[in-house]
Amino acid sequence: MNIAKNTVVTFSYVLKKTTGEEVDRAEPDDPMSYLHGHQNILLGLEQALEGGTIGDKLDVNLSAANAYGVRVEGREQRVPIKHLMAKPKKLVKGAMVKVNTEQGPRDATVVKAGKFNVDIDTNHPLAGVDLCFSVAIHEVREATPEEISHGHAHGIGGHHH
Repeated sequence: MNIAKNTVVTFSYVLKKTTGEEVDRAEPDDPMSYLHGHQNILLGLEQALEGGTIGDKLDVNLSAANAYGVRVEGREQRVPIKHLMAKPKKLVKGAMVKVNTEQGPRDATVVKAGKFNVDIDTNHPLAGVDLCFSVAIHEVREATPEEISHGHAHGIGGHHH
């Protein structure tokens, strides 16, 4: 079966910056799954996987614009620490946090931490970075009607209700 809209794809990957620095990975013994054609992964990666099948291995290079976007200057703001949803034990410059916004949770990077407030940069941490995914496809199957109606995969690495 080939990867197409409404198939669930299970894959492992290594994500690197084009400088060679590793950013993230999903090991073959702990892969991730997504529902193809429903914008659950980066569009450029999803397009590159279209038509693939079990056993395929490929490298996908994405420019910053096709990955997490270009960095936008002026995206720094001061927020009360109580508005942070996910934060490390110690708030230091460069720490990753999740802040609650009117548009829902948003990833941010700490620029400066104070006692009651934190200055954050709301650009995605990988904004402005060209990326390379090394992908191995482990499984491709038809999505269930429930997965299609929910818009995401259920099962290994997928969403469980």
